[in-house]
Amino acid sequence: MMNFLMTIIPFFQASKLNYKLVILVSLFLFSSCEKVINLELKKAESVIVIEGSISDQLENQFVKISKTTPFTESNTFNGFKGANVNIITPGGMPLNFIEVSPGLYRSQRFKGTPGQTYKLEVLADGKLYTASSTMPLPVIPDSVGFKKLSFFGNANIYPNVYYKDPSGVQNQYRYLVKINNKYQADIVSEDRFNDGNAVSDLINYDGDDLKSGDIITIEMQSIDRNVFKYYFAISQIGGNGGPPVAPANPNSNISNGALGIFSAHTKSTISTVLK
Repeated sequence: MMNFLMTIIPFFQASKLNYKLVILVSLFLFSSCEKVINLELKKAESVIVIEGSISDQLENQFVKISKTTPFTESNTFNGFKGANVNIITPGGMPLNFIEVSPGLYRSQRFKGTPGQTYKLEVLADGKLYTASSTMPLPVIPDSVGFKKLSFFGNANIYPNVYYKDPSGVQNQYRYLVKINNKYQADIVSEDRFNDGNAVSDLINYDGDDLKSGDIITIEMQSIDRNVFKYYFAISQIGGNGGPPVAPANPNSNISNGALGIFSAHTKSTISTVLK
């Protein structure tokens, strides 16, 4: 680079050009030189992730436990084995979960009671992680309809869930949507502007377009406030309903620095076929 400058400077002098031009050319040449820098990226400490739920249905309840992996590794479920998992009922009775596969823990068949608070206890790596969630009263969907919306000239059909929101109670909802038995959406909403009203919730999602003959199955959950905040934060990170926000871990209701969520919720499932 310096040899090249020594070659062109006499040319500029001979041409009686301003020395400022020489300086500009020099800056350009030096800025064009690239140097490969190897960054030493520090690996973050692995963190435990707990995802547990119980419903008001008589069924096996599940808790998933995993550990985070470095971003340089494949994004696979890193199941945590050998944890001790219990849910404490409102009466103080512990319900033990058994490990059925690495990181997946299952209870015996039981159902939660709406209005009651349940506590999750997980002992893993010598640490005790706890969380609590109060199961809301159920809200049952009346029916599912469809609405056609057009964006930039493209028309798509989206499902609508119709229900009556209870008056005078703060309600939060979560929708798990399957189309032809394939999960397509996980969306939350609240009744801030719909308290006590007949509501039509539009399920606006990025997924397969609906067409005639498709089977749409929607699981509607009534969730507590902390669970709503957790899933709402995830939707904002993904850009659901607007531009994505800066990535950050959503607030967990689990103690001791764990990631994830514990949800005690009611649920109802409704299915229909698009004609």
